[in-house]
Amino acid sequence: MTPWLIFGAGSGVGAELVTLGLHEKRPIFALVRNPEQADTLRKKGVTVLEGDALNADQVEKICRMAGEKARIVSTLGSREGDYLGNRLIIDTAERCGLTHMMLVTSIGCGDSWPTLSERAKKAFGQAVREKSLAECWLQTSQLQSCILRPGGLFNGEATGNGQCIQGEAHGLIRRADVALLIQMLIDDESSYGKIFALIDPMLKP
Repeated sequence: MTPWLIFGAGSGVGAELVTLGLHEKRPIFALVRNPEQADTLRKKGVTVLEGDALNADQVEKICRMAGEKARIVSTLGSREGDYLGNRLIIDTAERCGLTHMMLVTSIGCGDSWPTLSERAKKAFGQAVREKSLAECWLQTSQLQSCILRPGGLFNGEATGNGQCIQGEAHGLIRRADVALLIQMLIDDESSYGKIFALIDPMLKP
């Protein structure tokens, strides 16, 4: 099975994805900053390097550990460095010979910016702009890229109703369903070179 290299595996979508990968006995590698989260993942069977996505040596080390066949998933948030962290991951992956990366950002990034309300732009605009820069860096890299833009994220068990939409979309989705969609897309070569909005049309505010 193709290994997964997950950045952001300690919580949220990344943690949900770890659970799915381990269930299918897939090799999983992760760079994790929080020692408690790192220890928890190790006990589950993840190959963990404690470190920071803004540390070039540590990012290179985990890329080398995962190997060229690994497929990268980054769910980094603003605290981990949306743009600078992802830029370092992308540049390092290229240098280490990895070829595929899925980047989880949000609806409102890139060409979907005009669809955000003024209220949303004021509340989340800075984070969205950072994620947009990361998208652009990935799209103009040598990596095969798939960009995933979830709507409003919520915790809870997966509903199984998550959808991948190419084009304008707004809505909500549970983190567990985002992980399910990543699992569905990650080994499908036709997913790459595309941007998907991820929503669950059954969830209402």
